Amino acid sequence: MKEYKYVILGAGPTGLAFAHTLNTLGENSFVVLEANATAGGLCRSRDVDGSPLDIGGGHFLDVKQQPVLDLLFRFLPRADWQEHRRVSTIRIRGTEIGYPIESNLWQLGVDDRLDFLESVAQAGCVRGEPMPESFEKWISWKLGERIAEEYMLPYNRKIWSIDLNALGTYWLHKLPDVSFRQTLKSCLDSSAHGTIPAHGVFLYPKNFGYGEVWKRMGDALQNRLLLSTPVNKIDLPTMTVNDNLRAGTIISSIPWTVWPGIAGIPAPVRSRIERLEYASIDVDYREQTLATTAHWVYDPDESVPYHRILCRNNFSGGSRGYWTETNSKRADAEAGFRYRNEYAYPINTTAKPDAINGVLEWAGQHQITGLGRWGTWEHMNSDVAVAQAIEAANRAVQGSPPE
Repeated sequence: MKEYKYVILGAGPTGLAFAHTLNTLGENSFVVLEANATAGGLCRSRDVDGSPLDIGGGHFLDVKQQPVLDLLFRFLPRADWQEHRRVSTIRIRGTEIGYPIESNLWQLGVDDRLDFLESVAQAGCVRGEPMPESFEKWISWKLGERIAEEYMLPYNRKIWSIDLNALGTYWLHKLPDVSFRQTLKSCLDSSAHGTIPAHGVFLYPKNFGYGEVWKRMGDALQNRLLLSTPVNKIDLPTMTVNDNLRAGTIISSIPWTVWPGIAGIPAPVRSRIERLEYASIDVDYREQTLATTAHWVYDPDESVPYHRILCRNNFSGGSRGYWTETNSKRADAEAGFRYRNEYAYPINTTAKPDAINGVLEWAGQHQITGLGRWGTWEHMNSDVAVAQAIEAANRAVQGSPPE
């Protein structure tokens, strides 16, 4: 039996950032368990057709959070990253226009432009109508029926592959906030106006996939990282993991839905876990190089299985081809390299807030802290997960338990 102050479950960005922050602060009583043979979680990369491919889908390093950059640059120096100004597009009405759609309607023909503008002008939020509670009605209320019916609703049906009215609206603040005035101004000026989307400027390794920085962070932990070590059992009364690791605190970045199979979870908590939903995503590689300058392309066409294309030649130097992301429920027959991510996206259902809050409350009472995408059941980018882990580790070492 080995005893540690912290047993960290999962060596994705969250677990790695928490571990390295502990180490920086002089706390070395920790160990990280990772089921896979390589660290990185959803941000792992693999060489496919002579170039790196990110098997967890498209992940990029946002430049906004300096503490995150400071940590990651210790393992992959700034000189090894290429800065990009985001170019993402949407396939709509037989063409591609820039994202977000509200800011780039000016790229359509005049009649199409007018069609969308008229719809935006009649949107419920523009007309001062009360905000609806259902997801589908909220989208139309916010963006107008044309954008809702031709882009947002079919795209969301593809990516989540569930009844959209099971989704909540509490997370939609993430949508770019572009007013009708800004939408009209963009059409008149033939340039985008409004909120810059996430990853407006991002970094990607010059000579590697995104997984390289996480692999190096894992390697640097040496014997404090146990690869190919899935969590098979947690004895809660003694805080013992896999019968041989005793924890003062367990940091969980693994999905809560695996916990009932490895620990004695009380029935009320188990019922909350059962209400948490997630999407599985298939990443498929195609060797053709597309004629586009976009880094990635959104495709709402429901006759096409995938919802997003990643044009790796436009952000990964010397590469060719592209990969697609497809909800596994919609995947067609495999025709080349495919990697299935069983846990890709937490789904923001109406039941999620109450469910995850109850799980985290129970966990906190048992010296278990949920962090990151799966520990908080929040669809967060890797930089956000790292920032959360850094803050939690600082709080832990300074005497306050992670929240």
